[in-house]
Amino acid sequence: MKSLVVRAGPRALKHLREYGLRPNDIDIVPGAAGGPKGLGLARLDEYLFADWLPSGFAERTKPIKLIGASIGAWRFAAVCRSDTREALAALAKAYSEQKYPKKVDAKFVSAYARELTDSLFEGREAELFAHPHYQLNVLVVRGKGVLSREARGRTHAGFAMAALANAVGRPHLRHFLDRVWFYADRPNGSVDTPESRAVVGFQADGEASFDRFHTHYVKLTAENFGNALIASGSIPLVLQGVPHIADAPDGTFWDGGIIDYHLHLPYHRASGLVLYPHFTDHIVPGWLDKAMPWRKAQGPWLDNMILLSPTHEYLDSLPHKKLPDRNDFKRFIDDYDGRLRYWQRAMDESARLRDEFAEMVASGRIADEALPL
Repeated sequence: MKSLVVRAGPRALKHLREYGLRPNDIDIVPGAAGGPKGLGLARLDEYLFADWLPSGFAERTKPIKLIGASIGAWRFAAVCRSDTREALAALAKAYSEQKYPKKVDAKFVSAYARELTDSLFEGREAELFAHPHYQLNVLVVRGKGVLSREARGRTHAGFAMAALANAVGRPHLRHFLDRVWFYADRPNGSVDTPESRAVVGFQADGEASFDRFHTHYVKLTAENFGNALIASGSIPLVLQGVPHIADAPDGTFWDGGIIDYHLHLPYHRASGLVLYPHFTDHIVPGWLDKAMPWRKAQGPWLDNMILLSPTHEYLDSLPHKKLPDRNDFKRFIDDYDGRLRYWQRAMDESARLRDEFAEMVASGRIADEALPL
């Protein structure tokens, strides 16, 4: 049974056929929002970030940009610890072992999430930001107008209006939300000019932003990292919004996946390739676009992308024929041990994804296996 499907944009496909795939070909790795689905990539993550990509570190001249929203940001924060493999395993263990009472509110879930992330990263911020070969980027959204502050009724109404605006057209969501791009600074300078911002946020020289959303760039510090990481995973109405983040503009901050669910970004502006370990074989731009199948990402932004995802056959072989997801908390509300076994099985089975990727790259077969993206 084939477990892993590889899809590639035109430039990436040409590269694979001419050169195969080498660690130093990779400039960017995106990490999608998706909550527990991230556990379904556990063994593949460990291999990519602790083994395969590091095998090229000695020859690298620039860091690999890790760009994550929600669980993607949490995964990449773990990657940027000096003990990458152990940190990814600790994150998977802590995330899978979450346990909630039957009746729970957003305040409780937010406190639990903060305790989880603090246990993994508090006091290690400088270590994450200074990784010599990985650069951490965390995407968050900032509410404005009716969503500038959180309040009962007001927040429900604000997101209902935002969803209606998004249904009319994705660009209309900008009237309710901005993108906030938190980045780990590099030794060669900050992103205070249009030229240097292109290194972090893909703008061409002189552009205010790369799409219809206004993007604020904020340097990660020990003072704002914890709040940025929590905000990036703060699903509206499930977790509380974060009311203030140091160095960011005023507002309330929520899950970065609302704008950047699967991170449809102008990757084609990077000179190298984008390697995207993903939960599915397509890219949905925003969280509110999930129910609109016609809003799948396409076009030149994906030219240099290599997308790795589980096959339908692989998913059918898993318990419940799917990766773990947030609905499992309700599905297993009276069977915590059952959910834990199911999620652990999904993590262990992802070794098949790891092994197929490793074999395809080592043999050069990846060029023959890759399908058009």
